[in-house]
Amino acid sequence: MFSLIRKGKRLKQAKEEAMVEIDQYRMQRDKEFRLKQSKSNLSDEIEEQTLRKIQELNGHYNKCMECVMKQLLSMVCDMKPEIHVNYRATK
Repeated sequence: MFSLIRKGKRLKQAKEEAMVEIDQYRMQRDKEFRLKQSKSNLSDEIEEQTLRKIQELNGHYNKCMECVMKQLLSMVCDMKPEIHVNYRATK
């Protein structure tokens, strides 16, 4: 009879120990999952920021490119013939 009581107590104790281990394992896995999830969200956020920055830089490039082309064309097309200051007329 005492052995049955001891077996019952030991089974109950083993069950409690197993539940503690299961809870610890569950908490550890939950923590790892949250860490991976936050890294994934961070990665998505960084990718979105990068795409916005690329679009912004492309917009600036296009705007400046147009301005530079206008300046270059005006310099080439608006020629003003002049005699160079070092030119010496010899007769």
